[in-house]
Amino acid sequence: MYPTRPTRLARLLLLGAAMYFPIPAHLAAVQGHPTIWQGTLGEPNPITPELSTEELQHLLEAGGTPVLDVRSAQEYAIAHIPGAINLYEKEVEQVTRAFPDKAAALVLYCNGPFCGKSKRLSQELVGRGYTRVKRYQLGLPVWRALGNTVQTDLAGARYILAGDKTAVWVDARSAADFARGSLTGAVNIRRGEAEAANDDGRLPKEDKGTRVVVFADTPEQARQVAAEVAHKAYWNSSYFGGPFRDLNAGSTR
Repeated sequence: MYPTRPTRLARLLLLGAAMYFPIPAHLAAVQGHPTIWQGTLGEPNPITPELSTEELQHLLEAGGTPVLDVRSAQEYAIAHIPGAINLYEKEVEQVTRAFPDKAAALVLYCNGPFCGKSKRLSQELVGRGYTRVKRYQLGLPVWRALGNTVQTDLAGARYILAGDKTAVWVDARSAADFARGSLTGAVNIRRGEAEAANDDGRLPKEDKGTRVVVFADTPEQARQVAAEVAHKAYWNSSYFGGPFRDLNAGSTR
């Protein structure tokens, strides 16, 4: 039996609440009910099955299963789930050329519960004989709301630098490196400092929806700080997936 509409709505409300009251993903379901990470939309009569956030996390950690971000190239460059491959939903021929084995597992995601891109492409692939297509229909917004980090590529960073003057750029390098030069207006937040930065003004405590982009000498260094920032409920945060020198913004402090 499929859940009723109120049940699905309740699940969506719980997903939003997780942004403020995070629960570790490894916790088991309580009294037979799934945790936020184990929940899905529970859509009636789905053409392809859904994955929960927990299941997607496990797939990404294990590797080997392609996860396709089926949004536009620009959306992908601005923010995407680390490890995902960008193949636009309207370019199905590219998908079939990249993954000719119709029995291979594929996971698709896009812009959340009301985004139709992953649904349309999954339906097209099933029509072409693919048998193991799944969707993370909760998508990028829920992934981020649950405190997971996302990656920004060079094209996305340049787009933000050029067009979003409200964005907060976080330099996660050492204080000495920061003092020698950084992006104009950047703030220095190193690993372990997100809590203090949330209180001392380096992060915009009164506007948690502000775009925050973390960069460093290595993507891993940036990712670690971005994860801490995300766990302070900055859901619109990401990390730059390249070294600081690649930003090449032209002006430094």
